[in-house]
Amino acid sequence: MSGRIFGKSGRQGAVIGVALAVALGLAACIPGGADKPEPVGQAKVDIMHAQCVGAGGNFIREAKSGLFTCIGRPRDAGKICSKESDCESACLARSRTCAPVLPLLGCNEVLTESGLAVMQCVE
Repeated sequence: MSGRIFGKSGRQGAVIGVALAVALGLAACIPGGADKPEPVGQAKVDIMHAQCVGAGGNFIREAKSGLFTCIGRPRDAGKICSKESDCESACLARSRTCAPVLPLLGCNEVLTESGLAVMQCVE
């Protein structure tokens, strides 16, 4: 072979080679090929809202952080408990009942797995 790329010689072959390398490089930049990019911004919030409500939750904006959160009602809400694993959410120390919401936000006295009352803060 006498320095030919795809049957072209000299400068023309080099240009074709560079163009091919650039095209392949750009094709590699497209994540997932022709798939749609993941939604962002308001489109993502709208999807998360629909999923939350569809699962029976309430989609709320947190007052302090301004972030959105999906608040659900655990199946065992209000059930008597004596330790953390008795509940889907948390075992409330004062009432000894499973928390009425999931996630349990703010500061709440809850029971650990060993039944010890501790203050748990979740923002």
